[in-house]
Amino acid sequence: MRFFFFHLMPYAPLDLDYDKTHKSAWVTLPNSYYDAKLGADLYNRYLDELEYADELGFEGISVNEHHQTAYGLMPAPNVFAGMLARRVKQAKICILGRALPVLSNPLSIAEEFAVLDNVTKGRIITGFVRGIGAEYHSMAVNPAESHARFHEAHDLIVQAWTRPGPFAYEGKYYHFPYVNIWPRPYQTPHPPIWVPSQGSRETIQFAAAREHKYVYLQTATPAEMLFKYMRAYREEALRQNYEASADQLGWSVKIYVAETDEIAKREAKPHIEAFVNKFLRMPVEMLLPPGYSSIESMKGVMAAKKTITGGARTIDQLLEQGTFICGSPATVRAKLEEYQHKGGFNIVMAGLHFGTLPAELTRKNMEIFAREVMPHLKDRVPEGYRPIAAE
Repeated sequence: MRFFFFHLMPYAPLDLDYDKTHKSAWVTLPNSYYDAKLGADLYNRYLDELEYADELGFEGISVNEHHQTAYGLMPAPNVFAGMLARRVKQAKICILGRALPVLSNPLSIAEEFAVLDNVTKGRIITGFVRGIGAEYHSMAVNPAESHARFHEAHDLIVQAWTRPGPFAYEGKYYHFPYVNIWPRPYQTPHPPIWVPSQGSRETIQFAAAREHKYVYLQTATPAEMLFKYMRAYREEALRQNYEASADQLGWSVKIYVAETDEIAKREAKPHIEAFVNKFLRMPVEMLLPPGYSSIESMKGVMAAKKTITGGARTIDQLLEQGTFICGSPATVRAKLEEYQHKGGFNIVMAGLHFGTLPAELTRKNMEIFAREVMPHLKDRVPEGYRPIAAE
């Protein structure tokens, strides 16, 4: 089992009574709720936590992208990766991911990733996402163009990394008479590409395509839906005439570990409930705007995410659903073993900070997880495990 530390960088000092007058912490929540002095301290604390994960021995640390929301204060994850690139000495830096359809210039993304890949001497993992529906409201992009923009931006970036330049690129959305990036990536043919997703059928097909074989990372999903999506990826790989490796499958999940189950649940409860009920909350039209996904994919995502747009959830419900893992080291190890056995994944993107979790509990969680969970599971692989086959 491979372990990565994931951070959302939420605005933890958020007034949690905001929902008495506003529907969501996304897009429309006035930015007058943000205090720059508190935010400045928070940014530095969060960067310290990411650097600490490197010291604790995580294989990688992860940043991501969201816009105009208290849920996550990283509108430009490459900036954060750049701040970490010289200070993080061993861990891979995962940028999960750039929301390609809502960005105006994919060529700039190709350049930025290439720079980071050179500075870290090949420790960059790139992530490409379509971005959840709220990003299309924030950045005023037509969600009906999401898939087409994503694929075109992806193709342009990969070509910029792999084709000798200069060459011209003419697409529907992007037009460049000269594609000739300096520097070229450090890794050959390019940095690894991971695809986080809510579980759309089209994204699974894209990631599993034989010409890609990208790591598929399932985000914030109940355990039963997780198993379904992992199975869908493996089935798509078989349709593409190859057998997927467990190293192509990952799960992003919030985890809290403490001395005992009772202590863990007591310490985590207010912070995980704030995360799901306050920070994550959004109306369905914001999560899944018209045209964003096919009808079939939308039905699946709505089934998996229905609680985001519904009423308040408790820690007990989250534990029952498998959207949160919490307990003693033994309990957390057992849950991860169970879910790996059923899901067949080998990558755990551990969200060890969430919502309003304070610094001291975040570090405690990271330390116990690194000391008493990771070493016990690092050699554990799913049944029938095989590494990613070389072409």
